[in-house]
Amino acid sequence: MRKRAERVDQTRQRIIEAAVHLHGSIGPAATTIAGIAALANVTRLTVYRHFPDDQALFDACSAHWLSQQDLPDPHAWTRVADPAQRMRAGLADLYRFYRAGEPMLTLVHRDRAALPDAHRRALDEQERLHTAILLEPFPGAKGKQLRAVVAHAVSFWTWRSLCVTQGLSNRDAVSVMTTLAMGVGE
Repeated sequence: MRKRAERVDQTRQRIIEAAVHLHGSIGPAATTIAGIAALANVTRLTVYRHFPDDQALFDACSAHWLSQQDLPDPHAWTRVADPAQRMRAGLADLYRFYRAGEPMLTLVHRDRAALPDAHRRALDEQERLHTAILLEPFPGAKGKQLRAVVAHAVSFWTWRSLCVTQGLSNRDAVSVMTTLAMGVGE
């Protein structure tokens, strides 16, 4: 029984790793159960036995990929009281994560419409949390422009535009976005 359970676990893991590989190479929208099955060397039925729906498969795939990442820690940013210093610390942490996970994050964000609803909502909630934490230390009213600039700064696509397309370092991108936010936040 134990050997059978180990084989079941190994099969499940191969399926998860195949899904992660495909999500990171062709994107979630182009990933099919048949493709996952072929890469994991199992049948489509075996994939469905382990993961009865897209949500279950995507949950396992995401959990596996995220467990291998050094995730940003937005709650650590709250220990920084100065608005400019918090912005720098938060964006440096976010942009480090974006750079490390850029291939997967590009495809996941590109294929956002194909993600299960729960995962789209989680991405939105994460961006709102990051924005709120970075806005919190700014004095007085946090106007629409400042909120827009900070929300823009935490966006993966902003980082990608600045660092991948325009070739800035993370440090330079943090500096640009912090300067912009501080100019609007005055």
